[in-house]
Amino acid sequence: MRALERLGTRRYPSVGGYTPDQARELAAIAYGIGRQVGLLLDRKGRPALILVGTPKGILIPELDRARLGAGRLRGLRLLHVHLTDEGLTEEDLTDMLFLRLDSVAALTVNQLAQPVKLHIAHLLPPGAGDAPYDILPPLPFDKVEEDFNALATALEEELAREGGKLAAPGTAPSGREKAVLVSVASSPRPVQEASLDELAALADTAGLDVAETVVQRVATVNPKFILGKGKLAEIEVAALRCGASLLVFDGELSPSQIRNLTEVTQLRVIDRTQLILDIFAQHAATRSGKLQVEMAQLKYLQPRLVRQDRAMSRLMGGIGGRGPGETKLEVDRRRIRERIGRIKDELKNLRKRRAAARAGRARAGLPIVSLVGYTNAGKSTLLNTLTGSAVLAENRLFATLDPTSRRLRFPCDREIILTDTVGFIRELPKELKEAFRATLEELEAADLLVAVADASHPEVENQATAVAEILREMDLADIPRIFVLNKWDAVPNDLKTTLKNAFPEAITVSARSREGLGYLTDAILSKVRPGPGVRDSGPLPSSCDAPVEAS
Repeated sequence: MRALERLGTRRYPSVGGYTPDQARELAAIAYGIGRQVGLLLDRKGRPALILVGTPKGILIPELDRARLGAGRLRGLRLLHVHLTDEGLTEEDLTDMLFLRLDSVAALTVNQLAQPVKLHIAHLLPPGAGDAPYDILPPLPFDKVEEDFNALATALEEELAREGGKLAAPGTAPSGREKAVLVSVASSPRPVQEASLDELAALADTAGLDVAETVVQRVATVNPKFILGKGKLAEIEVAALRCGASLLVFDGELSPSQIRNLTEVTQLRVIDRTQLILDIFAQHAATRSGKLQVEMAQLKYLQPRLVRQDRAMSRLMGGIGGRGPGETKLEVDRRRIRERIGRIKDELKNLRKRRAAARAGRARAGLPIVSLVGYTNAGKSTLLNTLTGSAVLAENRLFATLDPTSRRLRFPCDREIILTDTVGFIRELPKELKEAFRATLEELEAADLLVAVADASHPEVENQATAVAEILREMDLADIPRIFVLNKWDAVPNDLKTTLKNAFPEAITVSARSREGLGYLTDAILSKVRPGPGVRDSGPLPSSCDAPVEAS
């Protein structure tokens, strides 16, 4: 122990990595105790950690991640002793990748406890080789001339350089954060790739730059790490090469899986649900929208406030439960519960106000027609075209979160209320369904649903199925419905017949070019009848094919 403690007082030079006397000291200690001995050295040559392993390996504990925010490498190099003539192992190289070490060096010893050779490996910049690292030829232990600090500095500059410019760690030249998208499932590969394309669209909407995608098909998902360690090492290499600082998994991860993946890869890890919640948080503009998103985020966060040691709880009372009071974890949980309660009260008042508005429309006897559909199907654009409004309509997912209602008057003296609602998406997070109850209640009062689908999207059939499934889950399947294929002008001519055969009852329209809107308005007016006190004009005249007034 005294000999090991003395190692902490040494200073190890950058050039060569050590002095010959220091190499002999390390070899003698390791051989004497029959275990591998290692040092994690910073760039000033000071030992940050002294490690004692087994005869065949060393376990590196969790390291401080502070420096990873300022550079791509950790600023530590590993120097350790192998008790045989074996060079660097796969475990050594994996540790270098996962921990982003400056370099890894193994000093071999002979039966006389004398150092023999030094084996060195370091990471490579993108495009420098097939492997993400370079293993140098073994050198006599006293003939090493490598400058480890200069090597690490040059490597960091290469890794940070993007397009000839130095970019901030984990960001693209545009300033957007870089991410690696990962899909792990037992589904067929085409299904995974289609789902990953949607995840890429979500990432782009959230402001991420997709640097790499990884698809892994497995028979069963690893409950601890989702993937095997070999595939995780590949992902770490991909993230390192493209400078990504974030992993986004296509699916919902448990709190323990997120924690395990973060510890192993040393990268931030989020799942699909968290990405969608972040998009909603960015796009919420009104008070009600912000409240609903905040509640969804708090509900998602609440079960993820966990600690491995639950013996610190001070709330249970009894023997061992008395102490200084609540822990930080318990305070956070309590604050979240209190905040969720306050938001629920505000949303309850919001639902009352919207219910009163719906009751007023019902007394006026105006039919309510709600636009529903997959996100980015063109619902807001369709509302704008029909009503002459200027509701925000962008070519991105979840551009509209708050319901928008417009009153529409037709030449045949008929009026309706046209409502646009938040878009759907497959596997809509349950936290969002509950939080946006105040918004989705607008659909419950509808006399007719206009289900809008993006005809130009390659997954239009799956998206239409997902919308129908969500409507069934919300007990809205009994409301009369019209199916509309929007963006028909963007569909190639050779696919139009196929789509018409797949959706024989669909009305084809183009919200931008106004193609087919006359058929749509005829279909809407034929499905809804005036309420009490409103005159029914009887059969629709041929001129009743477009609104003349909107408010």
